[in-house]
Amino acid sequence: MKIFTTEGIRHICHKALEHDDLSALELMERAAESVTYELMSRWRISQRFVIFAGPGDNGGDALAVARLLRQQGYYPEVYLFNIKSSQLSPCCSTNRDRLAELDGLVFQEVTNTFDPPELGPGDVVIDGLFGSGLTTPLRGGYTSLVQYINNSNAYVVALDMPSGLFGEWNIGTDSRNIIRADLTLTYQYHRLAFFFAENERYLGEVKVLDMELNPVGEAGTPTDFYLFEDEDVRRVLKRREKFCNKYDNGAILLVAGSYGMMGAAVLAARGAMRSGAGIVTVHTPLCGYDILQTAVPEAIVEPDSDRLITKAIPINHKYSVVALGPGMGTSQETVNAIDTFIKTFRTPCLLDADALNCIAMRQQLIRLIPHGSVLTPHANEFDRLFGHHQTDEERLKKAIDVSKLYEITIVLKGHYTMTVRPDGKVYINSSGNSGMATAGAGDVLTGVIASLIAQGNAPDWSVVMGVYLHGVAGDLAAKEHGEWGVMASDIADNLGRAIKQVLAAR
Repeated sequence: MKIFTTEGIRHICHKALEHDDLSALELMERAAESVTYELMSRWRISQRFVIFAGPGDNGGDALAVARLLRQQGYYPEVYLFNIKSSQLSPCCSTNRDRLAELDGLVFQEVTNTFDPPELGPGDVVIDGLFGSGLTTPLRGGYTSLVQYINNSNAYVVALDMPSGLFGEWNIGTDSRNIIRADLTLTYQYHRLAFFFAENERYLGEVKVLDMELNPVGEAGTPTDFYLFEDEDVRRVLKRREKFCNKYDNGAILLVAGSYGMMGAAVLAARGAMRSGAGIVTVHTPLCGYDILQTAVPEAIVEPDSDRLITKAIPINHKYSVVALGPGMGTSQETVNAIDTFIKTFRTPCLLDADALNCIAMRQQLIRLIPHGSVLTPHANEFDRLFGHHQTDEERLKKAIDVSKLYEITIVLKGHYTMTVRPDGKVYINSSGNSGMATAGAGDVLTGVIASLIAQGNAPDWSVVMGVYLHGVAGDLAAKEHGEWGVMASDIADNLGRAIKQVLAAR
């Protein structure tokens, strides 16, 4: 599913209106009907609604909602802000006139000073001030109004977008001047800003309302952002041949583990095996030999010369993919081994966890990473490599830049894991749950991605599919154990079921 910018959505709406011969006012009425239905499904007629409408089309939406609520027996209180008198958008002006014809509701058009109504925990506030129509940060009296609403303890419903929040980038926006909604009712499409952790406090629950827009404008509207879903996996996953053998399903070299961290190697190996890899060889310290042979007897164990750490990374055979990092540690000898590997191994590889931490200790290695390689950092690992960042948005922007610069794929792990490709495309994962925020989950992901690459799937799609299937396995694990009870081994154990479920879905 494509994720369009605010400007892109406007273009799509314009094309849809042209194609279906609809007016902007008719589309606004359609939006208001969807919102009203949602409000009526949640609150009774006795509920107090206080509606704040701005002078643009978002305000027009809010006024139309107020009219429809009143027609259904509700008694909303409505405040329309028209500070620059006669500056209402045409649709907002029309809906103001329609609303003014109704009896039985409080309706005030604010053109100068404003004495706000008293708000409390039992009230529902409808934010129709600006939505995605905002082009500059809020200022003046609107900031005071936003702060008043945020401090009221009322339940806040934002139409389209919480006022003050932009649909894409919000670096530099004053957080005090953004509506903190409990429910965001957005129209037709997700917005990029919805997928950044720092914006969760503004959005609350997000529900996308289907506007039944004709998709005629989607194909011609460019975007670099995509939400990856079931049907995408079914479209690109390479199917198994009936007469395939283990060599057809790829050979992986997994360099992982150290004294006290052998669980990471076990989890990565199980992730690879459970997602279909033909042969998995684990290079690990001698202390891990018995552990791996017992925990993952299907894997081949290639012991390092050192008992506790990895001192060398020999490539003794031809492998479909080499993956490094889970549980390796960052001893000086291991950093040296990673250094030598990066400087001599010129084939794309998969770098995770301590492989990234070792590279961060020798920053000059970043530019030597083989083109086409995949890096899978969580936020702290990313910051060690590329500098400190305050927000997920900042990390994504940086990842887009360095992905292009070094020709590498970067997997920014999080609730909405984002895969950033060198061509500038960003794939946002739609599967998974908070139960996956547990030690070892990333190690399993390393095995899954390596496995899909080894099986002959296109490397760029293998990364995105691996993240998605890993999330589906986490969802299956959460169904069985609850989100609090999920362990990384549960994710690994559910990978086969996850692939089966996705391929069987229609």
